[in-house]
Amino acid sequence: MVIAADSAADQDPNPVPDEAAGESVEAPAYPDHGEPNADAADVEYEDEEEELDGEAAEAAAREKVEAVFRRLSEAPVGIRVHEVIIKGNTKTRDALIEAEVVGLIRSAATVQDLVRTASIANARLRRLDVFDSVHVLLDAGPPELPGTTNVVIEVVEAANPIHGSVGCFSKPEARSWTVEGSVRWKNIFGYGDIWDASGAYGWDQSSEIGIGVSLPRFRSITTPLTARASLLSHDWLKFSSYKERLLGLSFGLFSDVHHDLSYSLTWRTLTDPSQEASKSIRRQLGHNLLSALRYTYTIDQRDSHLRPTKGYAFVSTSQVGGLWGSKGLRFFRQEFDIRGAVPLGFYNAALNAGISAGVLLPLGRGFMESPSSVPDRFFMGGHSSPVISLGSLTSLLGFKTRGVGPTELRRFVPSESVTDESAASPGWDYLGGDFAVSAFADLSFNLPLKLFQDAGIHGHAFLTAGNLAKLSEGEFRNFSFSKFGRTFRSSAGVGIILPTKLLRVEINYCYILKQFEHDRGKTGIQFSFSSPTPM
Repeated sequence: MVIAADSAADQDPNPVPDEAAGESVEAPAYPDHGEPNADAADVEYEDEEEELDGEAAEAAAREKVEAVFRRLSEAPVGIRVHEVIIKGNTKTRDALIEAEVVGLIRSAATVQDLVRTASIANARLRRLDVFDSVHVLLDAGPPELPGTTNVVIEVVEAANPIHGSVGCFSKPEARSWTVEGSVRWKNIFGYGDIWDASGAYGWDQSSEIGIGVSLPRFRSITTPLTARASLLSHDWLKFSSYKERLLGLSFGLFSDVHHDLSYSLTWRTLTDPSQEASKSIRRQLGHNLLSALRYTYTIDQRDSHLRPTKGYAFVSTSQVGGLWGSKGLRFFRQEFDIRGAVPLGFYNAALNAGISAGVLLPLGRGFMESPSSVPDRFFMGGHSSPVISLGSLTSLLGFKTRGVGPTELRRFVPSESVTDESAASPGWDYLGGDFAVSAFADLSFNLPLKLFQDAGIHGHAFLTAGNLAKLSEGEFRNFSFSKFGRTFRSSAGVGIILPTKLLRVEINYCYILKQFEHDRGKTGIQFSFSSPTPM
């Protein structure tokens, strides 16, 4: 007799611990370490002899279930795992499943521990994302070995290992509108490997092509490993007079709930087709090989990524570039982002607030006199929502992409169509900053109409502020926190939010509170399509 733990828990006032609830985990047939398996079989034979039916049979079965769980709730019941049996895996290697769960299951010394560990094992196998369903069953061991159990793991592999998606998105921090598509192949070689290919094309001539693979474990390495090759092209001519092309490899070395360590090797090319770049940009044109090690520590206790109403989050990102001694590309970059959400108790209202800061420092002899790499600096502006841009310094509603911070006059190129040179303005290059701080406050609330509430559509009022400063090339001598505080740019506004499963769509009215010469801020209606920042 095999008893399902989740169904029996509904009948017993002291069920097995919560970890087993809702999982496909079943309890063993026998209630006690000291009772041989033959006794359990005898009970079944007696049931057959009595041939109970109807309500009497149901009452007898219920009494047996309650007796088992009363015994489990009174005190720990010793048990030993005799064998772990794996079924249903036609493509997935036994070694992968065994490495994920067998050690955990065999560590259980009591029935209570075994039910708990079986639940955890179920969750681990589901996280591999290569099975449609997972069931962990606990059955009686051999009759000659009383007090033992066999653990049966039944998996159903994904019926369709190929998944694809396509969509149109807005990512102001890197491009305007883009068409993006991706295809994923699951478990091609049976190691839980997931291969993906993605592509994106933007109306502003930005494009991206990439292919990658992730492995849940490799040999004795228990942490997931990832590798990705990509080719990216960004057109920054409107903002900083250069085009950027990146051909690179990235490797995920370690990743868990809180920690992520990765390494990237990138061949970066900066070009100026317009021949109008400022002196600071022209100095960095050409080819460079950038190697960088990046570590991220994340804590996210918020109740939602799209509409947080309570909780807090913290992200610290450290990056060291130029590990191979690339001239001009040796730097240390550190970012912090902390935020929290507080419910207000009416109309599902919540106050979200956060502050982010980052610093970029060149490395090497006389580093404070050296220039930092422009593409690695901090930029600010765009329409992305600060509420869901965890770990990002870029968001500043009301300002255009890269529309804030230090600037430099572009080189003037005479044109045959312009006879009066004074009438032609060469424009300005936005150079970014080595030190950046941004902050926001956002009050979200339900709209009064039930139709909007049922659809999740709600309103919000916000206040954003941020500033950038240059520290490299000796500019740190002119820096002061009082001046930095006085030159903060800021905006405020109200809007309506339409959340979806993947995106947060905002229609905002932004009012510029403070801006300076050459800043690209504008009061008016803005549309935003933002997806939560992956961490």
